[in-house]
Amino acid sequence: MAKLSKIIPLEKSLETIKLHSLQDDDLNYAPSRLHGHGPISIIDIGSNSVRLVVYERLSRSPHPLFNEKAVCGLGHGVAETGRLDEDAMDAAIAAIHRFKAVSDQLGAVELIVLATAAAREASNGDEFIERVSEISQTEPRLLSGEDEALYSAYGILSGIYDANGIMGDMGGGSLEISDICDDLIGGRESFPLGALRLKDLSEDKDDCGKQAYKISKKHLKDNALLKGGKKRVFYAIGGTWRSLAYLHMEQNDYPLHVVHHYTLSAKEMERFCEDILETPLEDISSINTVSKNRAPLIHYGAALLLAVIEEMEPKAIVMSALGVREGVLFEALSEEERSYDGLLAGAADLSLLRARSPLNARELCDWTQKLMRVVGLDEDENQRRLREAACLLNDLGWRAHPDYRGEQSLNTIAHAAFISVTHEERAFIALACFFRHEGQLSDSKLPALSKLLKEDDMRLRARLLGLSFRLGHLISASMPGTLSKTMFILEDGKLIFEMDESLAAHIGERVLKRLNQMEKLLNIETTLLLADWEE
Repeated sequence: MAKLSKIIPLEKSLETIKLHSLQDDDLNYAPSRLHGHGPISIIDIGSNSVRLVVYERLSRSPHPLFNEKAVCGLGHGVAETGRLDEDAMDAAIAAIHRFKAVSDQLGAVELIVLATAAAREASNGDEFIERVSEISQTEPRLLSGEDEALYSAYGILSGIYDANGIMGDMGGGSLEISDICDDLIGGRESFPLGALRLKDLSEDKDDCGKQAYKISKKHLKDNALLKGGKKRVFYAIGGTWRSLAYLHMEQNDYPLHVVHHYTLSAKEMERFCEDILETPLEDISSINTVSKNRAPLIHYGAALLLAVIEEMEPKAIVMSALGVREGVLFEALSEEERSYDGLLAGAADLSLLRARSPLNARELCDWTQKLMRVVGLDEDENQRRLREAACLLNDLGWRAHPDYRGEQSLNTIAHAAFISVTHEERAFIALACFFRHEGQLSDSKLPALSKLLKEDDMRLRARLLGLSFRLGHLISASMPGTLSKTMFILEDGKLIFEMDESLAAHIGERVLKRLNQMEKLLNIETTLLLADWEE
């Protein structure tokens, strides 16, 4: 019989581990967190749910430390009675009690409380807000419909690169829309068309949302703001619409289960919504993948989105995971911080937390830019930012087992909470870092995510970046100060990798192998040259 090892209590076990010389007073320090103005808590009191999100800090790429939702249904019945239901208020108050305690536990330096359609429209809304104020010990912001439209639009500016179209935020009690173009917010409107309200107003709850569709069409008919979005993009915010997107992903075996920036043509989304409105809830394919709280609202979300598409005639529907809460944070940034690229800000944060040398990752940005220029792969502004993001993220997998570094890097980047990046762009960055560890695999061996790269040019750039990362690591050991002593030169149709003589000892068989792989990938004769850079 095997001898059982003695179980050591956790505190004793920790005593035997020196924890890298950390003292007890240091154990609360978390190197995996970024510091600054934070944490910041937001309690968002919606018509369907009350949610707490505690963000790590105020930054261009906000990241949640804690996220919890309580479905309270404050908006149920408000359209009919004009009042908040007592039981719903009690449920919301109980949730806010807990959320205030959690916020304090996380050491939030600021607590922001937002209240929307249900609270502002109900005759007893003031009484409810007063109770919320007592518990939260802060003055809640009771947002008007126009306020909601503004902050939701800020959320789009925060999370979508070069946004140009109409934003629509579907809550439980209302729909807000805003025009967005060139980082500016134009007209804003609010409609009494939330998911709960449409459900309450529908006399036949078994008609699969058809009456809700008619109500939506009546409110949106000939709306000038929507008409101004023709052939542009409709940016969809809201839990019910996100559930629609997840449902579409599941039904179509989509390779990336990230809702932010999930994009469909208007025609495809129109057909999908029409199919939903023709199908009883229990017969909708994959409906079991939608949460039990959201599933009963799917028909109402489809009804409103179909009405929006028919009135606006957009070219595409883009889902956004960022909305009012992130819009509030975006407004709080300085004008300079708002101008930062959200993708690069997030990549730089992750590089700081995970790379062996964030400075080496930044050096790769300049080094690979010169390589791209030399081999004739000129970049537009968007290609540049994607390459730089890949450089910042190239070393995320170094702590993983060598056999899984490529897979872990790919999964980390594919599933990270990045903003300002499309799914195809996310796949490009993830694959570049995948190739950095896995080498030049054949197309048949690539992960499913590669299906999102539709252009051969993008595939070539991802492969070349991955190969350049492999070569750069061998020269620099992922430490700073070495890559600047090397350069690529195109001379007489030959690609020359020139290194300062001081780096002669860095040359080895694997370096020459990487150059040979680059030669095959680019179909350009490649050679290595040592030079005395001090002359």
